[in-house]
Parts: sequence; C-alpha cells; structure tokens
Amino acid sequence: MTHGHCHPHIVSAIQDQASKLNQVIFAGYTHEPAEELAAQLLQLTPASLEYVFFSDSGSTSVEVALKMALGYWNNIGKRRTRIVVMQHSYHGDTVGAMSVGARGPFNAAYEALLFDVTPIPLSAIGREQETLDALYSVCEEQIPPVLIVERQILGAGGMLMYPAWVLREMKRICQEWDVLFIADEVMTGRGRTGTLFACEQTDVTPDIACYSKGLTGGSLPLAVTLCRADIFEAHYSTDRNLTFYHSSAYTANPLACPAAKANLDLWQNSEAGTRVSALASMQERAIDPFIADPRFANVRRTGTITALDLKTSDPGYLASIGPKLQAFFKHRNLLLPPLGNTST
Repeated sequence: MTHGHCHPHIVSAIQDQASKLNQVIFAGYTHEPAEELAAQLLQLTPASLEYVFFSDSGSTSVEVALKMALGYWNNIGKRRTRIVVMQHSYHGDTVGAMSVGARGPFNAAYEALLFDVTPIPLSAIGREQETLDALYSVCEEQIPPVLIVERQILGAGGMLMYPAWVLREMKRICQEWDVLFIADEVMTGRGRTGTLFACEQTDVTPDIACYSKGLTGGSLPLAVTLCRADIFEAHYSTDRNLTFYHSSAYTANPLACPAAKANLDLWQNSEAGTRVSALASMQERAIDPFIADPRFANVRRTGTITALDLKTSDPGYLASIGPKLQAFFKHRNLLLPPLGNTST
C-alpha cells in the first residue's frame, strides 16, 4: 500500500473509469487506460525498455518474461533452454515461476511439474566474487538463454540483500556472453528499495523487467513485463508460428490501469519520495539497538525493507520460532509475518 489505504486520488480514478468501461478482453482490442499507462511507464523506465506487456500478478509477469526470453532465442534460430537463477530466490507460485525459484517444502509436492534450471550461489558479504565466478563458469560451459534475478533483495528467501556492484557485474557478464537479463522488481519496485524503480539505484538496465504488487498502489491486481525492441520484433511476424501466445481474461483491466496511472501521478509529487526517505531513516534508527544485541544477527536494511535474524538452533523458512513470532506480533496488532527466524 504505497500511499496508504484508499488514497483519494487512486479511488477517484477507479470510480471515474467504472462508469465508462470496466472490462474488455485485451486480445485483438485495446483501450485508452492501457495505452496511457503504457506510455507513462515507458517515460519513467530506462529508454531501452520500449514495449509493455500486461498481465495480472507478479507470478504471471515472470511467466511472461521467461516465455519472452525463450521465444526470442527460438525465433532467431539460436535455441537455448537452461535458465540461470540465484539460489534462495522466489519469483512466484505458478509452475514456471516456481521452477526458477528455490526448491523446498513449499513446492516439493509439485517437483514433477518443474523444469530444471542452473542455480548460482548468493555468497556472503566479502565473498561476492564467488557468485560472479559461478555465473561466468556457467556461461563458459553452455551459453544460457537468460539469467533472472530479484534485484538487490531476495525476498521470500529470507530478505537476503546484496550490493549494487554485484548486480552490475552480473549484467556485464550477461552482456559479454549475450545472455538476456531479467530483473524481477515485483517486490523491490515502487519505493521498497528507496526509489520508484530499483534500477534507479544500480545503473543496470535489464533486457526484460517485471513489475506488479505496488503498481496500482496496492488497490487492484495488475502487472507488466517490459522488454527491449528486438525481443518484441522477434515475435512480430506474419508467420503465426512466431506469435507470442500469452493471455488472460483480465489482462490490462480498464479499472486497474487508471489506478496504476494515478499511483504514478502520486510518485511525480516529491511528497512520496520524502515519505519513503523518512520511513527508511526511521527504520535505520529503530534497528540500531539490535546490532549489538547478541540474540540477533545480520541486521540489515535496503530502502524501506528492514530485516534481522533471531538466532535459533533451527534457522530457515520452517524454523520452529516462526509461528511463535507470528503469534507474538499478532497479539500486539502488528502485521509482521516472519520468514522463519527472519523478521522483516
């Protein structure tokens, strides 16, 4: 909820649109709210991202990105298949998104559905070169079609944070080996890392980018996947075998698009950035006492995302302390669902 619940500007945009057109299938048709939103997004994102594909959730935006990447290589006659991912990552709960995320108890029952990927480690502070060496080695062995990363923070994996220079180096390696680079900003976009888009802080332009969650200010489901022109052109043909086949009934919903546009309007006001900066500063002050507390480890913050680990004998997503922490927070009217022994 980037601007709080029921922000009047966003509510007004939805109400106004509801009396004009509330739904039409976005296959063979278009409408002004989607076109206006797409134009506004392209003004705000890196110039090399020239096309917008609509969907309706973070998971589907990732599915779209993966299909775009694989379709691109197939259509230009350089078929590549094995996707590179980061260990501990999370990209959603649909089959493709689960496949490029970490394997564990939350998707073990569906293992037969998931396709194989090549993971590279997210190394600890001071050992970042191990991550880069692993990516370079993968590219040397067999040039992959694409690397997908959560930009700066691996969320569900435990709010694992890594420095911007590592992201820049990963992009450089991908460029050297002609590997597409997908940036999943579903969780890290919209002020969560301190700016409207996480790419503003890292000077890394992805070949494909995924945005959702706060896209409408948290009011309605909507997602977009942006891509380079050559990726679009590889699917644009009178040969229908090259068509990018992906659709859902509520893609570019006419009510959700004005909500997203209103949200972007609010971001053009300096008040939004000031509020994000103030929140980040408040969190920095609040976590300071935990740094010296021996019961906690890895106290960290990026933008408005703050996390710390409670030291336990069984750390991880299924740590026994997790349900106890959730009950503790709920009793105090705090919406802080822990990630195992990690509180955020």
